[in-house]
Amino acid sequence: MGARIGLIVALSTLFSYLHMLHALRTEAIERLEQHVVERGEREQSIFLLAEDNHALFKKALVERIRTLQHEEEEVYARFDRLFVRLPDGTVRNRPEGLDGTRMVQVFIPPHVPLDAEFRTRLLATYDVLSWFGPAFHVRFSTTYVTFPEGAIAGFWATLPTWVQDLPPDFSVASYEDFPLAQPENNPQRRTAWTGIFKEVVSNLWLTSVTTPVDLGGRHIASVGHDVLLGELMTRTINDHLPGAYNMLFRDDGQLIAHSELKLEGTTSAYNILSNTEQPDAAVKRLGSAEKAAHLRAIFERVKSRAPGQTVLELPENDEYVAVTKLRGPGWTLVTVLPGHVVSQPALLAARYVLLLGILSLLLELVIMYQVLRQQITRPLQSFTEATDKVAAGDFNVALDTTRHDELGQLAQAFRLMADEVQRREVALCEANEGLEQRVEERTRELKDVHLQLVQTARRAGMAEIATNVLHNVGNVLNSVYTASQVAKERVKGMRVEHVERVARMIHEHQSDLSTFLTEDGRGRHLMPFLDKLGQNLVEDRQEIVLLLDDVGRYTEHIGDIVKVQQNYARIPRMHEQVSLPGLLEDALRINFAGLVRHQVKVQRHIAPLPPVMTDKHKTLMILVNLISNAKYAMDEVAPSERLLTVRLEQVADRIRISIHDNGMGIAPELLTRIFQYGFTTRDEGHGFGLHSSAIAAQELDGSLAVHSEGPGHGATFTLEIPHIAVARSA
Repeated sequence: MGARIGLIVALSTLFSYLHMLHALRTEAIERLEQHVVERGEREQSIFLLAEDNHALFKKALVERIRTLQHEEEEVYARFDRLFVRLPDGTVRNRPEGLDGTRMVQVFIPPHVPLDAEFRTRLLATYDVLSWFGPAFHVRFSTTYVTFPEGAIAGFWATLPTWVQDLPPDFSVASYEDFPLAQPENNPQRRTAWTGIFKEVVSNLWLTSVTTPVDLGGRHIASVGHDVLLGELMTRTINDHLPGAYNMLFRDDGQLIAHSELKLEGTTSAYNILSNTEQPDAAVKRLGSAEKAAHLRAIFERVKSRAPGQTVLELPENDEYVAVTKLRGPGWTLVTVLPGHVVSQPALLAARYVLLLGILSLLLELVIMYQVLRQQITRPLQSFTEATDKVAAGDFNVALDTTRHDELGQLAQAFRLMADEVQRREVALCEANEGLEQRVEERTRELKDVHLQLVQTARRAGMAEIATNVLHNVGNVLNSVYTASQVAKERVKGMRVEHVERVARMIHEHQSDLSTFLTEDGRGRHLMPFLDKLGQNLVEDRQEIVLLLDDVGRYTEHIGDIVKVQQNYARIPRMHEQVSLPGLLEDALRINFAGLVRHQVKVQRHIAPLPPVMTDKHKTLMILVNLISNAKYAMDEVAPSERLLTVRLEQVADRIRISIHDNGMGIAPELLTRIFQYGFTTRDEGHGFGLHSSAIAAQELDGSLAVHSEGPGHGATFTLEIPHIAVARSA
């Protein structure tokens, strides 16, 4: 019961944890999404303000240029009053009276032609910068205008002498914002943002925004701001949700702000994609290559997110990621919340639930112990003592039957049981007196039945042995009959009457035998005829002798079969030295007459194996049966196509003999019954050969198996016996 209550407490704790984790996760994701959206709205305000400033400045500049186009003499006079060509060839502000904290500064490279159109654009820019520069300086460190010719005019109150400090070979084309405004790079003529860079004069991290200004379809200038990023970087790193951290990066992988990023002593930005492949740079800028790989994984996951998806889950890192785009530069602001920050409160609450549950369980177990001890344990001890007394034969037991609960009912039932057991024991003693007599009678009956069963089993075994003997002897007698019939036909076919005719002719011409043999036509053919006749008689005699030898072997094999069947029950089994290739040839010779009669061609694959120790007669009996069955299985095949393949080989420590025919085949459902006693597929068969062969194979410590692809595909019977070398047996 305590275990069940503990299980309930554990399950309650688990469900509480999962419920709180789900609620906290939902709340954390909503808070994370709200946080990143609000941060994105706040942080992008400076970039949107810069683009608004450029729109206002662009409109004022175009109007001012159009105004000055009608005041050419005034333009020349003012230009000469404000600017002067220095000995290095550059045109800059006149140093006398220049106050860079309140005035616009101008730098014109030596190669720029100072024609009326350029002077008009430059003075119009000077005037508009004088109007808007001090006002923009409140939020932007610089406001400047670059010209396609390479000149620059700007308001930089914090660096009032920057134009005097520029070298003569200074080129605005080397800055990233200059090509961004060119028509070939910005055909839409939109405001463009550079990456972050460290300004060498102020040693501050900046980003530049530039907006191209076109007039009459021609690029005449570009308006620019330098935006300080120090406060944005600091806010991105320090202003975050509890347990979370922020990062800011561009779509090309340039990392703008990250809590692990080290910017001291560097002048270039860290790129998530390129620097990850450089372990030294990753360790130097982020602290370790693992952090760089983790940052790249987040970057790639953010880049591959679905459009409009704000919150991502990274189960491989146990993190939640919220993403928003900053309008203007298009930078991506990412807030990463580790999963343990979400699960920690749920885990802590689950611990409190588990602790309270365990305390409650302990208290409940103490109460249950006291109750069970008083109400259950002591009555059960009384039942145990009563059980021992009944087992000892004392049926006078005293139990509390006055209780009205289950134990009271059990006491009453126990009392009734004791009385019933006592009554039955008396009856059992009375019945036991006649039991021994009935046991003796039953024993005699069982002995008689056992004797009958033994005699029945003996007769069944003798019948099976006789059937096997008749079957195997019948196979050999067929061969004996066939061989004797062939010998009879050969004897009938001998041309003995020709000998009598020749003798009569010689007797008739005995007086002139020489003349008859040399001059008479019949006499001249007599000697070749006698020679041919002699050869035929010799050949017939040899064939008859061979057939009679076969009859002798067949007769000997009949005796061997009878001996094999008589030896089935012999213990131990007799083994002798046997040449398996020769034994296989004997089996083929025994079936030779039948194979010839059925026009079966034999193909041999017999390996020259050394002699082995086995039961020669049982092995021969199996092979004769298999070859005989294969012969009959090919009756339905055309005589010219009947082929019997015999294979002998050694596989590991086993000898394998395969008999394959291309005959009628065996259906799959019959393969499991082929070795059963009395089973046969032939109308004239009796089902004893394969059954006795399988038993003989087992007695050889071997096996007999069959394989067929189905009807019409032939069959292969494989006999495997152990390889017992002659020397090892000895």
